[in-house]
Amino acid sequence: MKKTFGNTLSLTRRAGLAALLLGAAVAGLAAPAAQAADKVVKVGIVSGEDEDVWRAVTAEAAKKGLTIKTVIFNDYTQPNEALARGEIDANAFQHKPYLDNQIKQHGYKIVPVGYTGVWPIGLYSKKHKSVADLPKGAQIGVPNDPSNEGRALRVLQNEGLIKLKDGTGILATIVDIAENPKGLKIKELDAGVVGRAIDDLDAAVVNTDWALKAGLSPAERIAQEPIKDNPYRNFIAVAQGKEKEEWVKTLVASYQNDAVRAVFEKVYKGTGLIAY
Repeated sequence: MKKTFGNTLSLTRRAGLAALLLGAAVAGLAAPAAQAADKVVKVGIVSGEDEDVWRAVTAEAAKKGLTIKTVIFNDYTQPNEALARGEIDANAFQHKPYLDNQIKQHGYKIVPVGYTGVWPIGLYSKKHKSVADLPKGAQIGVPNDPSNEGRALRVLQNEGLIKLKDGTGILATIVDIAENPKGLKIKELDAGVVGRAIDDLDAAVVNTDWALKAGLSPAERIAQEPIKDNPYRNFIAVAQGKEKEEWVKTLVASYQNDAVRAVFEKVYKGTGLIAY
């Protein structure tokens, strides 16, 4: 009887130990999911139509156990600074040339982790129906931030209105104009202002999102940059060193899906294009 009792006790102990180890293993496997479910990610975006898109992203993230809180900014200079300071976990508003210039100026350690959309920049006019109609000495508005100014000048160059110096990079400014046969008067304005100033100009090169905010229509766009091999795709960005974290993968997947694509296309009506 004692022997039998001893065997029974040993078996019971072994079973208990196995159950304990199994429970620990299951808990270990479940831990990342629990952490993901508890994670609140603050994402900086610029106010406007993108708020509608990110509502859809937030809904998709919730299905995956990730809580997104969007932080709205009113200009392009704030989201990278907020990310660098750790005030937000990610942002989604910029393209690579813009980020490269911000890194050069401020030393930010920020990296892209997933593409979102591209907004082809265009030349708009309420006074002239075509590029050929632009008169000599026409006043042309362009964005004054380095990456978008260079982009705008290339639109003008593609249309034969100006010629930039050989070897000029993507951060060209008006001082890099080598030829200006029509004597265009190019005015550098804030990206958020240039579209709204169009009534006082012959034409303006305007980022598509700002064109929408300024009430400009595709019918008023008389030229547009090429879509093929466009380097100006926007993306989600995070602080360097965090790009492989699990919540980052979930965040990107929450944007890159058919549900968000449908909202994106409804909001931007073809003026912005999915870029992933």
